[in-house]
Amino acid sequence: MDSSELYAVKRQFFLGAFKSVIAHPAPDVDAADYIPTLVYQARAHIALGDASGAIAILPSGSENVAVKAVSALARCVSADSASQESILEELRDLAVEIEGEDVEGTDRDKFAVRVLAGTAFARAGEVEEALETLGSETEDLEAVAVIVQIYLSINRPDRAKKEFERAKNWAEDDLLLQLIESSIGLVASRDGYSNANSFYTEQLGNPTLSSPHILTARGVTRILRNEIPEAKSDLEESLQQQNNDAEALAAAVVAAGIDAKKADEAEELWTRLSTEHPAHPLVVDVAQKAGLFDEACAKYPVPPLAVAAA
Repeated sequence: MDSSELYAVKRQFFLGAFKSVIAHPAPDVDAADYIPTLVYQARAHIALGDASGAIAILPSGSENVAVKAVSALARCVSADSASQESILEELRDLAVEIEGEDVEGTDRDKFAVRVLAGTAFARAGEVEEALETLGSETEDLEAVAVIVQIYLSINRPDRAKKEFERAKNWAEDDLLLQLIESSIGLVASRDGYSNANSFYTEQLGNPTLSSPHILTARGVTRILRNEIPEAKSDLEESLQQQNNDAEALAAAVVAAGIDAKKADEAEELWTRLSTEHPAHPLVVDVAQKAGLFDEACAKYPVPPLAVAAA
């Protein structure tokens, strides 16, 4: 069973309160919670786009498999394409290594390796390898959460729901299970998004939680519920807490764009998003569609305007 301190760190991490995770005092190096806490803190740095910060807090030369895996993930997300493949190979080797007996790490550490490796493979577009690494019959709820996100990302909410239903047979009804259910409901539009909206509102009611991630999630939910002023309020607060967050900024663009009277605001937000986050899927998608539109226009030259005879 997790200690109260590790439980708090996990809860904050799952809810996207990454700055709180990083600020949490690390346990003594000899404590059983030391490695798991350190891994969550490194993952929080990665989630905030600070791969170098993740590497800086990890003990150099550690042979613990979870430490090696999170270090590899940090290097992978910041590597160029030429270097990325060799790092992915390190993670493949680790995924094989944890099957052996002579491994430095607990069962928890081994589960962490699968989650971290699966995350890296999914980010690299290796979806099948990610799912295989995470395990089709896994009973690790964090692995299930990543599997669900992968299925949702490839527009397979049916498979995501199947994973969730399977997990309910053995997992406790804890926070992560509720978060998985809310993510599926948000994509599958079940119950008018009421379950997701209620879950995010409940979490934001906790005065000890500061999570721009959950604010953004509720903002997106409110956009889908056509509650635009409320959505904009959530997204503005999220950006106040984490000004450079790409997802909050992208959602704010959508919310402002729905309101025809806010065209200038939408344009300003779009300029920020496309300048600060040129690789964001929304920016890439719009650029691709603009290119297709230009190609189509080029096929149909506009004839000159007819001039009436004098």
